[in-house]
Amino acid sequence: MTHGLIPTPPLTLRGERLPLLGAARVYVCGVTPYDVTHLGHAATFVWVDALTRVLRRAGVETHVVRNVTDVDDVLTEAARGSGFASDAFAAMQQYQFDHDMSALRVRRPDHEPRAHAYIPHVITLAQALLDRGHAYESNGTVYFRGVDVARRQGLDRGDALGRLTEFGERSDDPDKQDPLDVPVWRASHGDEPAWPSPWSDGRPGWHSECAAMALALLGPSLDIHAGGEELAYPHHGFEAAQAEAATGVTPFARAWLRVGNVRLEGQKMAKSTGNLVLVSDLLAKHSAAVLRLMLLDRPWWEPWDFTSAELARAQQRLDDLYRAAGRPGGDTDELGAEHEVIRILLRDLDVPRAVDHAVATGGRAARTLVQALALD
Repeated sequence: MTHGLIPTPPLTLRGERLPLLGAARVYVCGVTPYDVTHLGHAATFVWVDALTRVLRRAGVETHVVRNVTDVDDVLTEAARGSGFASDAFAAMQQYQFDHDMSALRVRRPDHEPRAHAYIPHVITLAQALLDRGHAYESNGTVYFRGVDVARRQGLDRGDALGRLTEFGERSDDPDKQDPLDVPVWRASHGDEPAWPSPWSDGRPGWHSECAAMALALLGPSLDIHAGGEELAYPHHGFEAAQAEAATGVTPFARAWLRVGNVRLEGQKMAKSTGNLVLVSDLLAKHSAAVLRLMLLDRPWWEPWDFTSAELARAQQRLDDLYRAAGRPGGDTDELGAEHEVIRILLRDLDVPRAVDHAVATGGRAARTLVQALALD
């Protein structure tokens, strides 16, 4: 990996080296477009944007896929309440999300697959899992065997069942052979969205949607898979397990970028709890650069509490960085100064250390950091 003619070290994530000899393949769990964009969403997507900007500045070609989960029971329920059809409702919510991301200077991904366009791929995935003995069909639903998934995640049975229930899975489903199994293809009833399949008119399971889209667009193995830390189980666990079981290729993801949760008064920010801080409200009073630095100026994996003091701290750090960018640097080797900033960022995306270095050094180093993190 090079920047100009100066060798740069490989990317590390949580201390693990991740050499990238070709293009970096990055998959990001996107939104289910049924409600407004909050700061918790923004944290994941700003971090992925920072990662890809740093990699590209270091000379690494990067291909980013960020999905849209527009086939989901929670979306269907929200659309019913709105009076709009699911596809129209999803399109309206997606428009607002795209507007907020653009305002935060989050660049569009290279591919933005929508789940409804990948129904055939999910059906192919389900058949592959059936053929290889990792799934079974019962009353029109295809279930993936999940006991080993929980074990791989280091969870005992009780914890795994609790997390599945939290994400809407029924542990008392009589068609399951084991409560830890999850649907790859789910039979639909009544006015639920449905597409024809060999087993039933139905719809894809959540984890299978992401597995199918990632496999279709990036191949059987990813370099980096990103998403919120709360998705580790069940979503990421089942997504990876289904992809690996279908293809025989391991690992599904060489590295995981699971961004720490944003909390409000100690409670995770989420639509289900209603304790939301909206991106649009913050952008009405603060610059995108301040919000980006507030989200990035910390270890990416750590959860944290949003407060007004965090905004004030970010504003002060940004002011210091701007002042440093406007003064002569202490190092006459400008290319070397730029290289050092990128080298720091490639080590665990260490933004706090990079800001400290840029403020102390000034000049080209500070300007490089401002540009690399889109803080201008």
